[in-house]
Amino acid sequence: MSWNELFVLLGFLAVSFIAASSGAIFKPGPWYDGLTKPWWTPPKWAFPVVWSALYVAMSVAAWRVWLAVGFAAAEGAFAIYLIQLAINAGWSAVFFGLKRMDWGMVELIALWLGVAATMVAFAPYDTVAVWLLAPYLLWVTIAGALNAAMIRLNPTVKA
Repeated sequence: MSWNELFVLLGFLAVSFIAASSGAIFKPGPWYDGLTKPWWTPPKWAFPVVWSALYVAMSVAAWRVWLAVGFAAAEGAFAIYLIQLAINAGWSAVFFGLKRMDWGMVELIALWLGVAATMVAFAPYDTVAVWLLAPYLLWVTIAGALNAAMIRLNPTVKA
């Protein structure tokens, strides 16, 4: 790996972890702890572990596309990638910051569509990149189901 390739990979990691910092700013806290959750809710420790792995995987996916064709040849794919990262960063602010499970659900639907669109956009350039994003799409699907279940289980919770 050349220094340039390493620098670009570190750039993708930095952008991903900037998006991830939303989760560090807007933490679950007592409001979330007091909500009724479905029995299949993952344990608290799983969220940072899974999200960290997903941010690394999505960074490597984007890097692989860059390695394949560069930024200019895939600028539309990278624009979609950045949009889904922005939506990703917004979820913690909406759900935990504003305490809006309903808007969080809208964010998750948009995020799911953004991740799926990123996979489609990356597909012509690198199949491995698409597979690196598959666990992310699965986790967002689980997060959406969890968000929907929490809305159902906490009907009187207001923003």
